Amino acid sequence: MSQRSPGAGRTPGDVLREVRRTDSQVKRGKVLATLEELKSCGEPITFRAVAAAARVSTSLVYSPGVREHIETAIAGQAKAARRATATGTSASAASLACDLELARAQIKQLRAERDKLKAAVQRGLGTALASAGSRELTARIDELLAQVERLATERDDALAENARLKTTLTETEDNLTAARTALKDLMKEVNRDR
Repeated sequence: MSQRSPGAGRTPGDVLREVRRTDSQVKRGKVLATLEELKSCGEPITFRAVAAAARVSTSLVYSPGVREHIETAIAGQAKAARRATATGTSASAASLACDLELARAQIKQLRAERDKLKAAVQRGLGTALASAGSRELTARIDELLAQVERLATERDDALAENARLKTTLTETEDNLTAARTALKDLMKEVNRDR
């Protein structure tokens, strides 16, 4: 008596249902993890925001077992916002304007510092170039000129070789054309003699 494998009695419909069930569980887990992430970041929680962040369909976030978690999170955020307003912990427009002004001042200070450092680096490079002896610079220029001359010679040699190869190619093509013509004539003559 042979034993059947565990999946041998399953129909394609059973397999499909199992795959869909597994996929649904994975997506639901992803939605719940995304919901926790949004809560911890303090992001506003809405059904659409959760669906977009989790990259799932909107209908999934409204399904039973998921909807309740999102509704609880939305209610919790609303309650926390009311509590913050009641205790005065939410930022006022004046404090936000003050923070913005402080940030602008800090940005201005950092830009000035960056410009000062940039100028110092430029001065340092100028000093280094000025202190490099003219002998070193002359030697480097001579080295570069020799390299340019060598490259020009190599280029001229390559151009000459290219021209020679083109001439050889033309001659070979002419010889090939002549050989083909001679072969055609020979074949015509052989066919006539038959």
